[in-house]
Amino acid sequence: MAEDAAGTPIFSDVRSSDTFRLYLRTDDLPATSPAKGVAPQRLAAGMRRFSADIAEVAMQNQLEPELLHALIQVESGYDPGAVSRAGAVGLMQLMPDTARRYGARDRRDPRENLRAGARYLRDLMQRFSGNLTLALAAYNAGEGAVVHHGLQIPAFEETRSYVPAVLRRYHRLKQSASG
Repeated sequence: MAEDAAGTPIFSDVRSSDTFRLYLRTDDLPATSPAKGVAPQRLAAGMRRFSADIAEVAMQNQLEPELLHALIQVESGYDPGAVSRAGAVGLMQLMPDTARRYGARDRRDPRENLRAGARYLRDLMQRFSGNLTLALAAYNAGEGAVVHHGLQIPAFEETRSYVPAVLRRYHRLKQSASG
């Protein structure tokens, strides 16, 4: 980002002047992520809009709100209407079977989606003995894929970029919250 003579911000992916400064790094998002390239203002607005609901479901499921924020940023960029090519919908990108399993009738409803997605992530954390890396891999690729690959991150390009992307955002959010 740079500013013109009037102080208006100029956003670009190319360093255009000595006053240029990095505003948002998106290289930590998987190429297939709906949140890839989401405007930072939209992420900030989404954080504000859904923060109370995220804090509530995080507490109910013994998860950290920063983890849910990180997952949502990568999954949907806080867009309750986001739909993936695979048919996942909403803030936490729930597949139809997962939504049914956790009682979310309207996957586009932010509260239903958050409740179901947080419960699913909590259950994955329990299933994989608190191993966040495996829980995130299972959230992205499915529980069966993680088990089939010997309790490792499956060798799917999307999953191999997804897990570190969520973890990086999670750690950044934790640092911001503590500092």
